[in-house]
Amino acid sequence: MTSTPKHVCAVLLAASAVLVLAPQASAAPVPQPQSVTAETKAAAAQAAAAPETLTTLSRFFAREGKVAVDAARPRVEGEAIPVSYLSPDFVAGKAGAPVARLEFLASRAVSSDGQQAALWTARTGAGWQVVNIATGDDEFRYAQLGAAKLPGGTVFREPQIDAWYVAEGGRVLPLDEDAERAVGAQGTSLAAYRARVTRAYGDKLPGSAYAKAGKAGGYEAGPAAPPAPAGPAAAPVAGGVAGALALGAAGLIAARRSRRRRATA
Repeated sequence: MTSTPKHVCAVLLAASAVLVLAPQASAAPVPQPQSVTAETKAAAAQAAAAPETLTTLSRFFAREGKVAVDAARPRVEGEAIPVSYLSPDFVAGKAGAPVARLEFLASRAVSSDGQQAALWTARTGAGWQVVNIATGDDEFRYAQLGAAKLPGGTVFREPQIDAWYVAEGGRVLPLDEDAERAVGAQGTSLAAYRARVTRAYGDKLPGSAYAKAGKAGGYEAGPAAPPAPAGPAAAPVAGGVAGALALGAAGLIAARRSRRRRATA
């Protein structure tokens, strides 16, 4: 299956931010909840459906002229779902550390012309807020695919290579072509996966010499992101959760991701 290109418009790399909703965070990131409860889901849903969010969504969906701002009529569908990323504690080899940790909740937004986007909602110093809007349906599609592949497993993303996996019972299975290249079509053991990510990132965690050198908080920043577009898609630059959406304090998350990607059945 081939997905449509996904463009992330975020503030995770402040210089390339193009669309955000949360105010600038001046303090350290607020730790996200350890688990999803009815209360956190309700808070995420309220932030996603707020009038100011829908107004920004209208501009977001209209950013490339696909639909007029006043005709976008965005709506939020379904429940917010938890989204987990590779855990820095797991990479560091801490005893008992799970492979992934909860980073934010995602709500599906749909425009009148069928465009889809994910609203990333996280707890900030000002409460639960939408901190990023990303085109496409990756978060929802991989959650569904992971549940089908390994019922009850943990679906998570390795942001440094934009790979999605599901882990359960000591196994890690790939959910897309990036993950398949990393662990093979049949997946790998949890121990082998830990060894791989420790080799790749173990010396680049927050607090390491690599991170202190200013390389995107511990990871090479990669190609320069494109400049923020002019016109209705632009919004005030803000800090959101200030890097909580990546491995440690600031993993590699491209501000614009446009490769065609294939989910693996």
